[in-house]
Amino acid sequence: MRNKNKIVVILGLLAFTLIGMAAGRQGQNFQQRNLKVLPKDISDKALDSIMNSYEKALGIKCDFCHVKTKSDPQTLDYPNDAKPEKEIARNMMRMTNDINRIYFHFNTAESVDDIQAVTCKTCHRGEPHPEIE
Repeated sequence: MRNKNKIVVILGLLAFTLIGMAAGRQGQNFQQRNLKVLPKDISDKALDSIMNSYEKALGIKCDFCHVKTKSDPQTLDYPNDAKPEKEIARNMMRMTNDINRIYFHFNTAESVDDIQAVTCKTCHRGEPHPEIE
């Protein structure tokens, strides 16, 4: 009986430790994002969805804007701003937001059906560097 109580206590402490570590990691990742245009409290799911749409619209992979980590070249250092493409992407996001707000009246009470939003794909059409025809 005494060993059973010890096991229950040890398992309980282990569970609390793991939950605390997971919560700490989640908060740490949240701070390590380095978001300057997108909302800082955006969910991982929403952020992944946006990044996936950029990949498709520009025909690129994540390493187009993000540098690889020095310790493991197989992983990316997402918060790092070393690649100029990352700041270019931020400027393009600001530009697209401004175009949609000013010319297509995003953030107004108009019907969604009346909005013709400009997206990355509008100009890029699957190319990282769109050409003017």
